Amino acid sequence: MTSGPGPAGSSAARRGLLAAASALRRAPLLVGMAVLVVVAGVVSVLVLVLASAGASPSRTTAIAVAVADVAVLGVAGLVVAGAATRAKAGERREQAGLLEATKESGQLWKVIDNTSVVIYMRDIEGRYILVNREYEQLFNVRRESMVGLTDHDLFPKETADKFRANDLKALKRGVPIQVEEVAPHPDGPHTYLTVKYPITDPDGRPNGVCGISTDITDLKRAEQHVSTLITELESRVRERTAELEATTRELDAFAYSVSHDLRAPLRRIGSFSEILLEEHAAQLDATGRDYLERVHTATNRMSDLIDALISLSHAGRTELLRRPVNLGDQAREILADLAGADPEREVETVVEDLPATGDPRLLAVVLQNLLANAWKFTAGRAPARIHVGSLGTDDARTYFVADNGVGFDTQYAAKLFVPFQRLHSADEFAGTGIGLAIVARIIARHGGRVWARSAPGEGATFYFTLAPTAEGETPHS
Repeated sequence: MTSGPGPAGSSAARRGLLAAASALRRAPLLVGMAVLVVVAGVVSVLVLVLASAGASPSRTTAIAVAVADVAVLGVAGLVVAGAATRAKAGERREQAGLLEATKESGQLWKVIDNTSVVIYMRDIEGRYILVNREYEQLFNVRRESMVGLTDHDLFPKETADKFRANDLKALKRGVPIQVEEVAPHPDGPHTYLTVKYPITDPDGRPNGVCGISTDITDLKRAEQHVSTLITELESRVRERTAELEATTRELDAFAYSVSHDLRAPLRRIGSFSEILLEEHAAQLDATGRDYLERVHTATNRMSDLIDALISLSHAGRTELLRRPVNLGDQAREILADLAGADPEREVETVVEDLPATGDPRLLAVVLQNLLANAWKFTAGRAPARIHVGSLGTDDARTYFVADNGVGFDTQYAAKLFVPFQRLHSADEFAGTGIGLAIVARIIARHGGRVWARSAPGEGATFYFTLAPTAEGETPHS
């Protein structure tokens, strides 16, 4: 006995349809299950309808089977259509993505091909994957023919070995490296500044190397040219310096020899003129005595000049013995001697503590000349003032001797340190014109410099520096 269409039957049909709809909304893997559920629901409804209408069981079964076939085909068509629609949409998205990637790739290639540097990629075995247009033009190759080749297929073995070694260094370190590489060219070897960095897969494992090389050949050739010029210049300077030193030694030797040779005749002239003045002055008239006194004065002056020339020669030839010295102590001794020789003078002196490094004998000569000048040119000042001090630090100390004497016009300061150049007449202030030249020579031998500042009537200040003894340097030079 068949049951009629009641709540149970209609409920089963609704459940089948809802299950089918739900299955269709799920992933494509559930489509087959959705088809079976739909078919089952349709058959269930049809059986209930036919049975209630009094159809025979065989007819009901046949009709249900036919309807089930149609339902399966329909649902299958629906599933296929949905799948096709989704596939079409996916294909469109894929095509759009491919088109966008193609556009981006094209733009990237434009950048790579229009740069003036060489760009290339090689796999982990050293085989070329790609090269840019600059590489093609420089090495006269086509990128299509480069794929799969190695540097050993393109360059001499020694060059290729160096390229490969740099690749392996970048792969081993796992970070970009910068190297200079030399590649052969028709016009000679070219030097490239190359940055190489490893290429990694999604898991971080290196699978290749990218290189970016800039031709710095012109720069290297310019550097080499400059280096050659510097070497030639240094050689010329050494040769010129040697010539000047030889000439200076010859002049010093000549001056020393002449000075010694002149001493004997001058001594005789001075001695005889002095005898005439002392023993035979009464036999001469006033004019004769005046002439004889002039001869005697000139002889003494010439003797002083000879002594100064010998001192100048000695300052340039004597061995330089560097050691610590207190210039303040030396200055005090010299000023004491000057005051003893001229006790009527009232001179206010200030002498600082002045540690230095140099040849004590020669530096004493420097201070002797500077302080003697300060004492001389402050004559007539009341009171006269002389200050010996320093400026700066031990690493860059400047020493000075200042006075409130007659001063001089600074525009003529350069003449002060030239032998026999004087800014004041011998009648006004006695002297040989050699003292400051001796100072300049001694200071130069100590690696320093000397200069002066002054104004007429406002005194003068003489400054000088000394090169410090380098660490580890022996005191003898």
